[in-house]
Amino acid sequence: MAKFLPLESKLNKLGFLFVAGIDEAGRGPMAGPVVSAAVILKPNSRIQGLDDSKKLSEKQRERLFELIIKNASHYAIAVVSHITIDEINILKSTQLANDMAVNALEIIPDFVLIDGKDKQIILPDFQTIIKGDSRVKSIAAASILAKVMRDKIMKKYAEEYTKYDFQKHKGYGTRSHRALMEKHGLCDIHRKSYTFKV
Repeated sequence: MAKFLPLESKLNKLGFLFVAGIDEAGRGPMAGPVVSAAVILKPNSRIQGLDDSKKLSEKQRERLFELIIKNASHYAIAVVSHITIDEINILKSTQLANDMAVNALEIIPDFVLIDGKDKQIILPDFQTIIKGDSRVKSIAAASILAKVMRDKIMKKYAEEYTKYDFQKHKGYGTRSHRALMEKHGLCDIHRKSYTFKV
């Protein structure tokens, strides 16, 4: 389990009662949506095994997904499609997904902690934190919700676009995915705005 900075409790003591963590999944893939999650954890919540989603197996993430929901006072997940990514670019799509996730929460947070360093368009006060998904509990929780949800979406797409093995690589630019793109061309959910070298 990662050793997290106590940022949420520090902010609580400063009067920020509802502190949300935000992270996204799907910024780098060649196909499919970008997904953001916002999570406000219950005070003193303990989630055994919580860590950056990238450091966990698929089975671990799926187990933690349920635990995070049980330990969250509020959470929301937002999806921005490959179509929007092509229209406005991946950075703006990620900003949009983060904003949508915040606005989908049942309560607007007093403060938001966001993985990374990008500018944001959200209204609440926020702080960006590089490698926040391995340093801040609520961001790690958000990273898992976003990753598990995006994987589910890509598995659904795999049933429709059977030639591309989306259930295996989830749209990332693996060698096998690139080989399938070279063989079959691009399908509807590939990000046409990306430069492909296959």
